[in-house]
Amino acid sequence: MANVILEFEKPILELEAKIEELQTFSKEKEIDLSEEVQTLQKKVETLKKSIYGNLTPWQSVMIARHPERPATIDYIKMIFEGFMELHGDRFYGDDPAIIGGIARFKGQPVTVIGHAKGKDTKENLVRNFGMPHPEGYRKALRLMEQAEKFNRPIITFVDTPGAYPGIGAEERGEALAIATNLTKMMALRVPVIATVIGEGGSGGALAIAVADHVSMLENAVYSVSSPEVFASILWKDSTKAQDAAVMMKMTSKDILSLGIIDEVIPEPIGGAHKDLQKIAGTLADSLQKALNNLKQQPIETVLEKRYDKFRSIGHYISG
Repeated sequence: MANVILEFEKPILELEAKIEELQTFSKEKEIDLSEEVQTLQKKVETLKKSIYGNLTPWQSVMIARHPERPATIDYIKMIFEGFMELHGDRFYGDDPAIIGGIARFKGQPVTVIGHAKGKDTKENLVRNFGMPHPEGYRKALRLMEQAEKFNRPIITFVDTPGAYPGIGAEERGEALAIATNLTKMMALRVPVIATVIGEGGSGGALAIAVADHVSMLENAVYSVSSPEVFASILWKDSTKAQDAAVMMKMTSKDILSLGIIDEVIPEPIGGAHKDLQKIAGTLADSLQKALNNLKQQPIETVLEKRYDKFRSIGHYISG
């Protein structure tokens, strides 16, 4: 896949192009321009820190949706050993928008579940752009209950614009499938760890994110809906998505400050897609720390904390 450059990244690209031109000219003419090159390289690093350190909410959305951003399948390959994918919900069929199975994490058997997006148009069509049907959520719950039966911790990766809103999905019980997951995940008697790695959209995300430890990658987003849908509902104008992104408080910093997640996992400068090895290592360290902490606690304590965690989210005024 060719490198995709986002609009706000173009000043960085222009400076890097100048550096490449100088290096080529220096080599061809045998002129020492190392000082000039170093000066420009410092400018690039400063510019990167300035841009990526002060992203607007909409720019965070763009990075979260970046076509080169690592997906669940990438992390499964990088972090886990011996992954065996399991298919089907035992009611209707299999849903490629949810991938799940058994693997080993640091030598321990675990169940891994996540939303699955494609790397190109063809694969995205197969995986429905990461938007699950009800059978996807029923498959996820089947694997979670299996994990509970065999006392395997559950690790989930969230990356979806939302559950698929098509007529067929509604006819087969989309809302009920999501609601059932929310209810049953609250009572699973094994540690559950969830990480938002890209987009965390609405109930379609929460259906596999009721967890004891919830984290987000630095440039991921988590919200009640996509900014486009939010803008369409609030202003009847989807083109106001950028304004909606600000109002929705959907960035990792916002979500952490609201107490909805427990941790923000730092990404390589420029986003997770800039260094897959590094982000996979950082994510693995976070998962191991969270899992070790949960394993040290009695399961009754874990369940009580999980319940309290989700009951305490949000604020209201009693009239």
